[in-house]
Amino acid sequence: MLIRIGYDIHFELTQEVPFLSLLRVHPSRQADLRSPDPILTTPEIPVEEYQDAFGNICSRFLAMPGELRLYSESIIEDSGQPDAVNWNAPEIPVVDLPPETLPFLTASRYCEVDLMSPIAFDLFGALHPGWSRVQAVCNWVHAHIMFDYAKARATKTALDVYTERTGVCRDFQHLAITFCRALNIPARYAAGYLGDICIPPTPSPMDFSAWFEVWLGDRWWTFDARHNFPRVGRILMATGRDAVDAAITTTFGPSKLTGFTVISDEITDRS
Repeated sequence: MLIRIGYDIHFELTQEVPFLSLLRVHPSRQADLRSPDPILTTPEIPVEEYQDAFGNICSRFLAMPGELRLYSESIIEDSGQPDAVNWNAPEIPVVDLPPETLPFLTASRYCEVDLMSPIAFDLFGALHPGWSRVQAVCNWVHAHIMFDYAKARATKTALDVYTERTGVCRDFQHLAITFCRALNIPARYAAGYLGDICIPPTPSPMDFSAWFEVWLGDRWWTFDARHNFPRVGRILMATGRDAVDAAITTTFGPSKLTGFTVISDEITDRS
């Protein structure tokens, strides 16, 4: 399967503003690209790239006052298969976990593991460990949280989502991540493209999407508490402890978002 991916993002700036962005496809998917995915800017700006602490391709640049456009379009090959499922994947005792998974057991900016541990154990502590318990977490979050763009806010944490019972895709994932970590299951936030592929088109405009990954057995597995069923065509861009580490753009100064378009469409015409 070939998927056309890209974005067209516009800002209005009143002063020089440093930017960090995670708009490149994740290194784990770079080999699948059929065409490059550089960050293009108008006006043209030098862009420095480096790999951050979580292995993401991070770009930084200094934008001048005025209008700024960030854009790119590329083609990537995908298996066309839905997210992998393995009901036999076991939880691993903390003492046996790989060291690189340990940061994804503790609290982070949006995931108050310490505050929510009693809730997690009340809801899920008695369940059989492994894939089925993580799926139970997703089922609970999916059933109890209502998706609502109007209730989104930058400061909303997992505890807020649990209390208010509303949120957007990142909020669903933050709550599920927090429950998993409280159960001693490493869980990390993931962001990227997820188009309306192999599902009926949705009426809302295309956006970047959030999901999460848990360490079961000997690898990371994809889960999605918002959609809660295996999807086709996820294109990973970034992972981290929560949305802070995987923000698509971070600005260090005043900026006004004036335009935002995301593309993630299957290419059906092979001629």
